[in-house]
Amino acid sequence: MGYESMRAVLPIRVKLDGERGLTLVELIVTVTILAILASAALPIARFKVKREKERELRRDLWEMRDSIDRYKDAADKGAFQIKLDSQGYPPDLDKLVTGEEVQGKKLRFLRKIPVDPMTGKAEWGMRSMQDDPKGDSFGGQNVFDVYTKSTGTALDGTKYSDW
Repeated sequence: MGYESMRAVLPIRVKLDGERGLTLVELIVTVTILAILASAALPIARFKVKREKERELRRDLWEMRDSIDRYKDAADKGAFQIKLDSQGYPPDLDKLVTGEEVQGKKLRFLRKIPVDPMTGKAEWGMRSMQDDPKGDSFGGQNVFDVYTKSTGTALDGTKYSDW
């Protein structure tokens, strides 16, 4: 096939003067628009991460408080022997994981102590029945309640430690 027959088959594109590519102004406008969109998406991503950590904190607190309640219920039913001053609550969080011996079996209430998503540690504030409900000192007699040691503020304006 010769040159002339190839020209007849393939369309020829004629470049006009205005079709050389992007101008510098168009490129700057495009980059600016992309930068504005990216800066708008960044706070949304931060809120999403914080909201997810808050959801995890609520779940962990619920799980530990539920296991404390189940321990108390079992103690009140006489499933195992308790200390007189404990009022049926566990002596510490580790007791929820290690469990109590009941008729030759281990009765466990918690698989493991969860990591606090706000502090990144498996350390929680604890209150006993004898402690001040809003205080942060732990008397050590029993574990009636748990709370996060984080001093941060939630998206709804409340303190994490008040949850």
